[in-house]
Amino acid sequence: MRSIGEMARDSGLGVSALRFYDRAGVLVPAWVDPVSGYRWYGPEQCDEARLLARLRRAGMPLADIRLVLAGWSGPDTELVRGLLDAHLRRLELGLSGARDEFSALRALLDTRENPMTSLRTSAARLSVPAPELAAALDAVRFAASADPELPMLAGVLLDIEGDELRAVATDRYRMAVARARTSGHDGPRAQVVVPLPLAEAMRALLSGGELVRLAVDGGRVTLEAGDRQTAGRCLDHDFPDYRRLVGLPAGRRVPVDTAAFRKMLLTGPVRASEVRAQDQAPYDLSVLAVSDDGTVTVREDGDDEGTRMAFNREFLLQALEAGAREELLLEFGAPTAPLVIRRPDDEHAFSLLMPVRLDD
Repeated sequence: MRSIGEMARDSGLGVSALRFYDRAGVLVPAWVDPVSGYRWYGPEQCDEARLLARLRRAGMPLADIRLVLAGWSGPDTELVRGLLDAHLRRLELGLSGARDEFSALRALLDTRENPMTSLRTSAARLSVPAPELAAALDAVRFAASADPELPMLAGVLLDIEGDELRAVATDRYRMAVARARTSGHDGPRAQVVVPLPLAEAMRALLSGGELVRLAVDGGRVTLEAGDRQTAGRCLDHDFPDYRRLVGLPAGRRVPVDTAAFRKMLLTGPVRASEVRAQDQAPYDLSVLAVSDDGTVTVREDGDDEGTRMAFNREFLLQALEAGAREELLLEFGAPTAPLVIRRPDDEHAFSLLMPVRLDD
């Protein structure tokens, strides 16, 4: 007999997944301790669990998985083959349809004018308080993308308009926005995407409390701090219109003590994500819940879909550190909506974290 922990280790299914499949009647333990409720699995069930994991990674619905498991060990495998072939045909049809839609979308993109080109190449010269620019870069750098297939996200957007500079970074799964006051810029809005190494070099110059000078001209950005200077080419890519991405319905705001919440994340229960094509490797998930009195807890599993909000734990920890406040506001929307982490003293500095769907 295998314990649930041993079964999870040997099969590739997480403990929470095994509990879910037990409740769903898909993979029921051979024996459950009537006193402790602890689950035990028979030797032959490990192969079933591995099969189940493969079918779930292939996206097969649970209703079909039940039939596959029921017929897998029987003498007549015709039903199993039919189910596998039918699911493969559904996947192929779905992929063919997706290709057609993406081809149409690319054609639409080819015929559109790019509204950001003039903004990115606009010249700008301005002054920024060094501490404010440093704080803005610190608040967003963690969210920049490292995906080589998305070079337009591999940096920090500097959006200069009026007397304000906004710094923005995103890797699709999270976004961070911060701002700094400026002076001396009375021209049109200017946007440049500073590659992350150059953003790091700029941050290294911002150690004092003086005004620094920032210049954007012809796709090149220069930062002068006293007698020191760093400069480089901006990324020759358009950045997504982040203003459309942050227009979310107001959610429930809950204040949290940053240090206490961080400790709760580090010591609380986690579950491993499923390995999916976009993830490449599993990572730790923290499942958050908010009680009626506003208490945020980290729990092992949810009672129902409406209260299960799972997030990449490392992303959460990085966002808390970037928030740089003893107290932060967690804003919860629908279970499928991003978690917003705000600074109580600055409505315009925040991070968005996309939730991770819990299939199990």
